[in-house]
Amino acid sequence: VQLQASGGGLVQAGDSLRLSCAASVPTWSTSVMAWFRQGPGDEREFVAAVGWKGERTSYADSVEGRFTISRDNAKKTVYLAMNSLKPEDTALYYCAARQGGSLQISAQRYTYWGQGTLVTVSS
Repeated sequence: VQLQASGGGLVQAGDSLRLSCAASVPTWSTSVMAWFRQGPGDEREFVAAVGWKGERTSYADSVEGRFTISRDNAKKTVYLAMNSLKPEDTALYYCAARQGGSLQISAQRYTYWGQGTLVTVSS
């Protein structure tokens, strides 16, 4: 099992980034995919989750309307499009997977994790 996140970088406030996570999860077709983040000195927090077919999504209040999660089941890849980035979005972003249908927001509910990709937003 491997989740490979990429796409992070250093940007200015107001810019956009798109993160990708290529997953080799054996149960991809029935796995909820999610993004979490962890800022300096902070606990890991939920960002967004997407259901099996991509039609169900859930977002943290802090990113609602600015971030969009999506998945390409043919490529087994999940994306996080981030617009209007703010300095407080600076964090290490992780993709995660869990078997099952519910869009959980607790990190403890996710079985597989990627290594993280760093997003830094300067003011």
